[in-house]
Amino acid sequence: MHAWPASEVPALPGSGRDLRIHDTATGGRVTLVPGPVARIYVCGITPYDATHMGHAATYNAFDLVQRVWLDTKRQVHYVQNVTDIDDPLLERAVRDGEDWTALAERETALFREDMTALRMLPPRHYVGAVESIPKIVPLVERLRDAGAAYELEGDIYFSVAADPAFGSVSGLDAEAMRLLSAERGGDPERPGKKNPLDPMLWMAARPGEPSWDGASLGPGRPGWHIECVAIALDHLGMGFDLQGGGSDLVFPHHEMGASHAQALTGEHPYAQAYVHAGMVALDGEKMSKSRGNLVFVSALRRQGVDPAAIRLSLLSHHYRADWEWTDDVLTEAVERLARWRAAVSRPDGPSADALVEEVREALADDLDAPRALAAIDAWAAAQSAEGGTDEGAPGLVSRTADALLGVAL
Repeated sequence: MHAWPASEVPALPGSGRDLRIHDTATGGRVTLVPGPVARIYVCGITPYDATHMGHAATYNAFDLVQRVWLDTKRQVHYVQNVTDIDDPLLERAVRDGEDWTALAERETALFREDMTALRMLPPRHYVGAVESIPKIVPLVERLRDAGAAYELEGDIYFSVAADPAFGSVSGLDAEAMRLLSAERGGDPERPGKKNPLDPMLWMAARPGEPSWDGASLGPGRPGWHIECVAIALDHLGMGFDLQGGGSDLVFPHHEMGASHAQALTGEHPYAQAYVHAGMVALDGEKMSKSRGNLVFVSALRRQGVDPAAIRLSLLSHHYRADWEWTDDVLTEAVERLARWRAAVSRPDGPSADALVEEVREALADDLDAPRALAAIDAWAAAQSAEGGTDEGAPGLVSRTADALLGVAL
């Protein structure tokens, strides 16, 4: 599976700062100091609907991570998956009378278009679950053969007891985990499981549903969590720098994924930091496909909204905050974009050397994009009120907004 084209990232004078970021597993800030190549895995879409603002906010957060690392002169090895086989995808295809593969391909293509328009840097590896099945099957077999998994009526379940560190990502108690498991795709009430929290690794073939050769597992399809583990271990290995996604993935997805990998390898941790973006609401409720309260990136683009304004809407909120999409959020972003573009269109202006460092420091401090925006706002206001004599300043501000914030002026 291919990703989308990369926009050029301008080079800035000097060098950026190491990223200090909130780690869900420890509940506090950690300073990430990767090697020459920073490794990041971000969970991708299940392609049964278009990119909504909640998706965009999540991928914007981890795009900022990439940009901070690139500014430190590191390379970035970014991997993202596509869950192109899953119950919600099959259910939507049945509802609409559409072939599930055609639905997945169409929505994945639209996602690529949205990411390109928003200037999100693409992953080095963009990998679908279906294409990963030949790598997933041996991992499930290894877990089963090691006693970390068991069979129940043809399905294969992971035993959470196989990982001594289970629970260390989310920090939740068993009852909270059980409730979230039932809400987010698990089956804690199924009779015969060793532990209600045990997640499925391999689902035996069901009538009328697609299935693949599972070798000794029998025909079927993979569970959600093992899919990401197979892709991450294949491309990044254990102990990669950052596991990212929305806050709704903390449990069960990231908890279970970490336990799968740790049981497979005997190593800990799966990732050095677990970083999660907040949820975006509309009309007081989290945007979700099940509720149907979605604002789509593609719909805004069709209405003629500049993608840079959409991106500024996202950047105006801290990535970890839960916030609500309103018309005012977009209006403020459109106005900010116009002010910035007017300011950098002049032939000279106030010095921007300090501005570059302010933006760098804001982003290195747990991706504080609102503070970075305020710094550029202040420069634009000074440009409007007083002007300046530095002929290189407007260009430097423009390159800073592009390189660090992904906003083309």
